[in-house]
Amino acid sequence: MWHNLAQLVQYRQLIQTLVVRDLKARYRGSVLGAFWSFINPLLLLSIYSFVFSTILAGTRDPNTTPFPVFLFCGLLPWSWFTTALNECAVSLISAGNLLKKVLFPAEVLPLVCVIATMVHFFVGLLILALFVIWWDHRINVADLVWFPVVVAIQFVFTTGLGMLLAALTVHFRDVRDLVSNLLTFWFFATPIVYSASMVDLGRWQWVYRLNPFYHLAVSYQEILFSPAPFSHARGLLLVGALSIVVFLAGYWVFDRLRDSYAEAV
Repeated sequence: MWHNLAQLVQYRQLIQTLVVRDLKARYRGSVLGAFWSFINPLLLLSIYSFVFSTILAGTRDPNTTPFPVFLFCGLLPWSWFTTALNECAVSLISAGNLLKKVLFPAEVLPLVCVIATMVHFFVGLLILALFVIWWDHRINVADLVWFPVVVAIQFVFTTGLGMLLAALTVHFRDVRDLVSNLLTFWFFATPIVYSASMVDLGRWQWVYRLNPFYHLAVSYQEILFSPAPFSHARGLLLVGALSIVVFLAGYWVFDRLRDSYAEAV
């Protein structure tokens, strides 16, 4: 396992080539092409903003104004997370021809999915920056030093889960549909369209906070939305430690099943 993990650095050129190919292929044949990278997050934001600002306006926390900025702080990383996991789940199946080639590094495929969707996440951040300027929303600049830390933790966490799902889906195709439904539940169990302060479960509050993405979402919101100093460092670093464990466990399972991929796809 450790030997194969160390070799990932040697495949950086291959990873870069596959990421570029994925980005080019994503909107090939569409009229607007790469502009969908900007349009998709805007449409997503518009739909959720309309629902929770107009239809369900009474369910909003008054401290989440301007609401579109608050909403985008959670939706962008969540979109990266869910899209990456869904694509990782089928990454080995979709590239079965590559897996049948001698010595092709299978772990590159889910990693490419995570990186390619991360690029779209960064594109969405440009739109978020425009919204911040439009609403003249103040950000605590000192907190921005935490932003790359949160992104790195989410990257490691997502990659670990992606490796695990990719390995399992090859042998159990039902995993793909199961993950899709679990992610829907996970979304509403995470403070994205509502603020964490609105949830009061009494003595069971600790169960709610066991959700790793709770800490990621709150960290993004504090850094990019709240003008107050960043205060979620402890929870974030705990998730960082968990992310390393998830990554190593996911890669271990992936490596153990490596020899069976070519036949299973």
